[in-house]
Amino acid sequence: MAKVRRSASFYVLAAVFALFVLFLYGPVIVIGVLSFQGPEGGLTFPMRGFSTHWFHQLYAGSSIGDVSGAFGRSIKLGLLVMVITTVFSFLAGLAFRSRFRGASMFFYIALASLIVPSVVISLGISAMFELLGWDRSWITSALGAQLTWTLPFGLLIMFAAFNRFNPAYEEAARGLGARGARVLGEVVIPILAPSLLGVALFGFTLSYDELARTSQTAGALNTLPLELQAMQTNATTPVIYALGTLTTLLSFAVIALSLSLAAWLRRRRARHGSDAGAAA
Repeated sequence: MAKVRRSASFYVLAAVFALFVLFLYGPVIVIGVLSFQGPEGGLTFPMRGFSTHWFHQLYAGSSIGDVSGAFGRSIKLGLLVMVITTVFSFLAGLAFRSRFRGASMFFYIALASLIVPSVVISLGISAMFELLGWDRSWITSALGAQLTWTLPFGLLIMFAAFNRFNPAYEEAARGLGARGARVLGEVVIPILAPSLLGVALFGFTLSYDELARTSQTAGALNTLPLELQAMQTNATTPVIYALGTLTTLLSFAVIALSLSLAAWLRRRRARHGSDAGAAA
């Protein structure tokens, strides 16, 4: 094969892209490196030794904060938000397949929370709980606040998926005698599985990283982003970098798991010789 001669603009654009990637991931890499400072290390270079001392300090029961408790609450809240967002987005996608009176109004109301500033929503939900005499908690008011952020994204993904969905698959299943829940469970959901996986990934990651909408609604117990924000005022050691490294690794692990599941779904469709997933 003849070697393709690349123009000078290709190398210029490649250099710009490399700088862009470095700009995105450079701070993460620096934090990851500094989190392995020795016991005498500080928040800046040069490094003073190399150890996992600061990772142990996260769970040593010191005065830096309730890291383990906040981490557990964020995981539980993220999983709950993920499930609710996935289920309700899927059901809403099914409902909007048929036009009904007020559909456009409901659609724009659902998306309105993306426009309203996050802090305003947080304050509004907090004020509502105070007015009703309810206690604010990470599992009640914070859950509602985060759903105002995750559900619109889930709805948009499912609407796009259903717009590409071919109803002929359902008609074929009904023609073969399948009815109701069987069509839904054996035809619709498997075809839309990659999109549902995307909604679940959005729901968990948006909840796990959410700060502004949780700030006024979490109550007495912090989630991990709130705990990390509080630590910035009293943690003057690389322990805060160690926490950042662990949360970054968790985010990459969730993304890797989602990609692995998506790849498994593609291989499964290939083994069964089905092209139905092309509609998803």
